[in-house]
Amino acid sequence: MKKDLPLSSMKMSRRNFGKLSAAGVASSAFSFSILPSHARGNLTKPTVVGIGTGGKGKTDITRSHEAGFQIAGLVDTADATKMSSKELENKRLKGVIDIRNQYKDVPFFTDYREMFDKLGDKVDAVIVSTPDHHHFHASAMAMQHGKHVYCQKPLTHGIWEARTLAKLAKENGVKTQMGNQAHANDHMRRCVELIRAGIIGEVKEAHTWTNRPIWPQGFKTPPAKEKVPQWLDWKQWIGPAPSVNYNANIAPFAWRGWWDYGTGALGDMACHIMDMAYWAVSPDAPTAVTAEQGGATDISPPINSKVSWEFPANQYTGKRGFKFHWYDGYTNADFDRDTWSLIKHSEEYNHPDPRALDGLPFQQFGSVVIGDQGKLIFNRTHSRWIVRSHSGIDGFDWPEKSIARAKDQDPYKEWHDAITGRIDQAESNFAHAGPFTETILLGVIAQKNPDSKLEWDSKKMEIAGRPDLNGMIKREYRKGWNLKV
Repeated sequence: MKKDLPLSSMKMSRRNFGKLSAAGVASSAFSFSILPSHARGNLTKPTVVGIGTGGKGKTDITRSHEAGFQIAGLVDTADATKMSSKELENKRLKGVIDIRNQYKDVPFFTDYREMFDKLGDKVDAVIVSTPDHHHFHASAMAMQHGKHVYCQKPLTHGIWEARTLAKLAKENGVKTQMGNQAHANDHMRRCVELIRAGIIGEVKEAHTWTNRPIWPQGFKTPPAKEKVPQWLDWKQWIGPAPSVNYNANIAPFAWRGWWDYGTGALGDMACHIMDMAYWAVSPDAPTAVTAEQGGATDISPPINSKVSWEFPANQYTGKRGFKFHWYDGYTNADFDRDTWSLIKHSEEYNHPDPRALDGLPFQQFGSVVIGDQGKLIFNRTHSRWIVRSHSGIDGFDWPEKSIARAKDQDPYKEWHDAITGRIDQAESNFAHAGPFTETILLGVIAQKNPDSKLEWDSKKMEIAGRPDLNGMIKREYRKGWNLKV
């Protein structure tokens, strides 16, 4: 691994942020000559700031640069310039280190609020690749500053947040994209067109599944308190969410297994795996949801679960509407506190009745959409989708393309094309991603309240007869993190 870091001349903290003008080389970093594309009179190379640089953030920043964006700044609670030589070897931190080395000369911040204040109109767009609990605040602030936004999935941590981001995107006229990358794939768009054209008849139900979680879930109490590393701004990492003492078993990776910071396997993978079927049917809001689960606690999502949503009828479904089913997790696994991991006693994971696939072998994740005239079996990672027809498809009127194809099947290029005016919007923009995320997060609430039917009133944004669940729809933020929206 390259060991260009630490770079003492680039060290900075929020404590001395206001002193940077007299800080020599550090000051020169903030005089970096960046003008946003709109200020230069063109939109051929928009400027973008990466908020969250490790893990998926590394991919998002790198791919956006390749798509034509100019990287104008970086934000991360992990400051690689403060890491020891041993910490620089940590594989979990590799993305943070690599991105900092690759873009040494751009301004770096540990707090995106300071970034917006300091960089201002030098930025056209932001990429939000943080843990789930920061998605709303970073994206909302960006749009309120007139910035275009690419936000990782799930779009937000809570339902009210998802609806508010969709509203802000519309009000501010910005170009948006959620990071469910396969939405840009030609084969997904073709399957959406075929289902809408009636290749399987009226849609009755959809089944989707994953073998995740691959991180620990199902623990009852936090791990022991550890000293916060000098390179980590833990207070900012917690941000708007409830506070907890630092432990390496929370960050940088296992936060998905915490209700306060992540949304479990459902929040992690449903925006990918449920996407094709949801897009094809384009339903109104669900009317009800139920869940079964095993292993969930007050602070951690379940080790396995089944979730079912009920949707009203529309032009693509039968008169009774349709049902959407989700399956995740291992059915014979336990959380082991000594190793802080899931111990799988077998490889068996939740999935639908094999009859749904007509005897075809299961993969570790996938989906099947069932209509009254057949079924379509789909996996987002390859184009070998399968149609099983009850009566044959002879005479089926194969539809023309009705959904624009993304350039090179690349979501970053599609977002770039929207910003530069080549297209109106990327297809997974917040008008689509907001309601989709609301549906998934309603399932998260059901996981927290299993074995009971939750009736959803979308207009009122409440669960009928359950005012006690309002805090799960819109949660309270820590002091200093409330936004005016």
